[in-house]
Amino acid sequence: MTGQADLAVTRRSLHGVAELLLAGPQYQATGTMRLAVVPGGFGTTREPWLLVDGVRVSAGAGVVIADIDGRTPRELGAELGVPAGPPAGAYADGSGVGLDDTLTVDPDETAVIMTALSRGQQALGAFAPDQVPVLWPEHFDLAIRVQETNFGVSPGDGFLGEPYAYIGVASAPVGDAFWNAPFGAAVPLRELTDGPAVAGFFADGRARLGGGPR
Repeated sequence: MTGQADLAVTRRSLHGVAELLLAGPQYQATGTMRLAVVPGGFGTTREPWLLVDGVRVSAGAGVVIADIDGRTPRELGAELGVPAGPPAGAYADGSGVGLDDTLTVDPDETAVIMTALSRGQQALGAFAPDQVPVLWPEHFDLAIRVQETNFGVSPGDGFLGEPYAYIGVASAPVGDAFWNAPFGAAVPLRELTDGPAVAGFFADGRARLGGGPR
């Protein structure tokens, strides 16, 4: 990774693809905007079936495959046969990517993002195997909700420009340095050396909230 600024450019474009090419058309067709992390990338959970695999996006059973870099969401939507656009009325924020904005995805930065999402998928599955992690198009983060608490992994955002694991709570315990973020707790993934360490961070937070042993 060459730097947070370079990562942010690719992340914004992938966020735009998730929002405008996957979640938007899916929401229009089925009423759900939930996406899923899959090996190598992420995809829709309902029709129309689309998959982002690294720096490429495909529709259907791989019949139409398009490179993302240098294209606009509108162009990609036309090529993939989907009506590009956001999940209208579902939320106020989003990627900030317009339908005619040129997308920029670097393979190395894309690998950083996909690795973060994959680590999140594995850790959340180990931490709460009865929950299904959702990749949300609004903030482009992978999360679950357990006992009124959000546990997730972000590939980076305005709060922290690199991939991180987080715990979101309505009210964090006072006087505990573990709760180091306005929304609860966060730690860069580079400080969590493996999947069990990420799941351990989630378990530690749950325990501090009185939800189980540390």
